[in-house]
Amino acid sequence: MASSRTFDESYYERFYGDPKTRVYSDKEHTSLATYVFAAARWNQLEIKSVLDVGAGIGLWKRWIEKNAPEVKYTGTEVSEVMCAEHGYKHCDIARWRDRKKYDLIICQGVLQYLSDPDVAPAVANIAAMAKGLVFFEALTRADLRERADHTRTDTDVFVRNGSYYRGLFAKHFVAVGLGLHWPRTLELPFWELDVAGLK
Repeated sequence: MASSRTFDESYYERFYGDPKTRVYSDKEHTSLATYVFAAARWNQLEIKSVLDVGAGIGLWKRWIEKNAPEVKYTGTEVSEVMCAEHGYKHCDIARWRDRKKYDLIICQGVLQYLSDPDVAPAVANIAAMAKGLVFFEALTRADLRERADHTRTDTDVFVRNGSYYRGLFAKHFVAVGLGLHWPRTLELPFWELDVAGLK
């Protein structure tokens, strides 16, 4: 179950369309996508398939179409508006699990919209579909208090401590650093000091 936020056209216009209130621009997102794909290349991890959970206005989709057209892209969304516009699968990650596995899964700005009972199933579903890197981004209590620009950040979310997410991720993943994670079910392809946390 999501927060009280309605993912309609006004939501996407405010947080992703209007230059005065959007979280970030295409140019800023390009830096993130370039970083994630460069990290994969540096570690000799081939990306042939991408699952974009909560794909929104299609920032990842557009970047991949332009910069990695050989990659098979799949986007999911709970927003019917975005599904109609971009052709995403209309599904809730807390209740949906594809039979396919993906080389890269992106879950950016999604988990904070899920209620507590839905977060663990969502992360478990992502882990079950991962055969490579996973990029997580979730707004935390410390982020809201110390880092976030409240004029550009949606605060109608479930606010949690970073330790909550780290503990949940650690059940399924090894933290590689800067948002990247690796499934515990797979052999680590990284040098020891490149891994942020091993338990």
